[in-house]
Amino acid sequence: MKLTTKQLTLCALLTAMALALSYLENLFPLSLAIPVPGVKLGLANIVTLFALYALGPGEALLILLARCFLGALFAGNMNALIFSLLGALSALGTMVLLSRRRGLSVYGVSVGGAAAHNCGQIAAAVWTLGSAAPLYYLPVLLAVSLLTGGLTGLASACLFQGLRRTDLMKG
Repeated sequence: MKLTTKQLTLCALLTAMALALSYLENLFPLSLAIPVPGVKLGLANIVTLFALYALGPGEALLILLARCFLGALFAGNMNALIFSLLGALSALGTMVLLSRRRGLSVYGVSVGGAAAHNCGQIAAAVWTLGSAAPLYYLPVLLAVSLLTGGLTGLASACLFQGLRRTDLMKG
């Protein structure tokens, strides 16, 4: 894939935004509103959705990989990289497939991505721990992904609405 200077610059800016949103959501204790351990809103997925629809799956993948690696590096927690990567790649793969379905809105794509992200992270936990015990937590996370994916989808829909007259959106 060959990127123009404009595409590369936009990818770099979107990566920085995704990192900032990921850091920002750590400042707000979501556990006060949703008392489920390990739940996050997934604000960085707004950037992933935008990149998928505005730039395409290749660029969305580049941004996602850069966010995962840089996020783990900046946090000083390379052990969490496997969880981040499996969750993010599962989410992106699912969102790519769902975005190609006619009649499915960005809300559905976002909820599907949130559910896939949780499945990917549970797979990472099963692999890391060498036990199937984390699978018992999956139904809880999938239920919460309806809410978190819906909120991320709403934010993305508002972003798309605001940018519909710009040249950033392909169609």
